[in-house]
Amino acid sequence: MLRLYRESAAQVNSPPTSLHRKRLERGAEVEHALFPGSARQWRSRNPASPSHGATKGWGKGKGKGRMVITMRDRSKNRKPTQRGRYLSIEAINAVQSLKRARIRGADALDRALDSKLRRLIMADMVAVFKELLAQGEALLALQVFEEIRKEYWYKPQLSLYTDMTNVLASSGLNEKVELMCSYLKAESLEADTEGFNSLLKVLLEFGFTHLAVDCFRLMKLWESDPDETTYRVLINGLESKGEMDLYSSLRLEAENYFGGPLEFLGEKEEIVESGGAVP
Repeated sequence: MLRLYRESAAQVNSPPTSLHRKRLERGAEVEHALFPGSARQWRSRNPASPSHGATKGWGKGKGKGRMVITMRDRSKNRKPTQRGRYLSIEAINAVQSLKRARIRGADALDRALDSKLRRLIMADMVAVFKELLAQGEALLALQVFEEIRKEYWYKPQLSLYTDMTNVLASSGLNEKVELMCSYLKAESLEADTEGFNSLLKVLLEFGFTHLAVDCFRLMKLWESDPDETTYRVLINGLESKGEMDLYSSLRLEAENYFGGPLEFLGEKEEIVESGGAVP
């Protein structure tokens, strides 16, 4: 199609009209859509052509009446919707469908989960979960998380629990935070002291002191050895929240654990008095 337009343009002694230019541009779009490599191949045969854009060179002599139009893949301009990963088309469609279905009601949401989410591969399903977290869609993210837990490939990760807990607490969904902790107790996790420390920080920042202590006990049950950061976060956090009985108990335990004064307690952790997003 584009070849016909070019040949017809070459037969005209004067530069083409604006209508002719539009036809040429449309022909280039069609050629690019049907044969993505054609524009690239044409440039390889014409090294003097520009890398992108349109050149309206209606010169004299050979090549008179020819317009060079090349197209660039616009998808290369799209920035990632979440840090560190480009969402696939399927993942983007799933996010949009879930958000629309939530407005229409529970039945519509169930259909969207079945048709748009459960059919996704592992990477896309996790990407949908993280994108909903980034958008602050706490309840939708929780439903996706529950779907992820049902998958055969699912392996418990404390980072997922920490992110989910943070968003739920930020949205004031305290009952859902307790639900997440109940899910965590039913898991079988590998030792991850750093992961538990992050979770303890989130729980204490939003005032879930008793849940934080429960997770601390769970941490030791799964053989994640507490370190100085663990006790510093717990002791300073409990003190800032006025939980003096728990504070005294944990401080005594830490002194016995480390065999002496707790000099590391001077390194204060920032505990937010009221619910705020974790930096």
